[in-house]
Order: sequence, then structure tokens, then C-alpha cells
Amino acid sequence: MSRGKKLDLFIGAEIDDTWRVVSSSKKSKTVDILEPKKHNLHFAKEKRRGKTVTLVGEFFLSKEDAVSTLKILKKKLGCGGSYKEGYMEFQGELKEKLYPLLTERDFRFKNRH
Repeated sequence: MSRGKKLDLFIGAEIDDTWRVVSSSKKSKTVDILEPKKHNLHFAKEKRRGKTVTLVGEFFLSKEDAVSTLKILKKKLGCGGSYKEGYMEFQGELKEKLYPLLTERDFRFKNRH
């Protein structure tokens, strides 16, 4: 191809000025809200960028209840964390400190960790 010539590509798409509704391909996950006594939580430990992160879940709470519970736990532990997709993430290895705090709030675990 020499300089100055235009490359003409036809892909088969048509461009028009009409608007269309695009449906999202993500399926929204419905969450059944359970009381704390009916939860079966478990701990998981991950390494992220060389740091340890403690995961606890899966919680079946409303978003507002989960965030308020997370805020209380973070304040008592003195660490950072977040709530994502039903799991609470805490910065650091906090399994031994989290277990009594969650059991006093009536959460249950699959097995004693």
C-alpha cells in the first residue's frame, strides 16, 4: 500500500441516527435477607499486592445493614475494609479477632476456625 491511498474497509455495520435500548447482559442477583442466626459464614485469607486480606461471608443482609455492621467492626478492630458481593473484606489477618465480634452479634459459622 503506497502513501496517499485510503484503505476502504467495509465491516457490514450500518450507522443510523436512531436510538436503541441496550439491555444489560449482567444478571442481577436477588439476595434473600436472613437474620444473623441463619447465616453460615466462613473465613478466607488472600494475599493482595503482598498484603493479607481477611474475607468473611457470605452475608445475606440488606446493603445498609451490611455496611453499618462493617463500619462497627472496622471501628472496633482499628482497620480498613469494604463490602463487596456479599463478603466483608478486612485489611490484615484478623480471623481470631473477628470471630468473637461476629458471634456476639449472633452470626454463626460453618465450623470453628
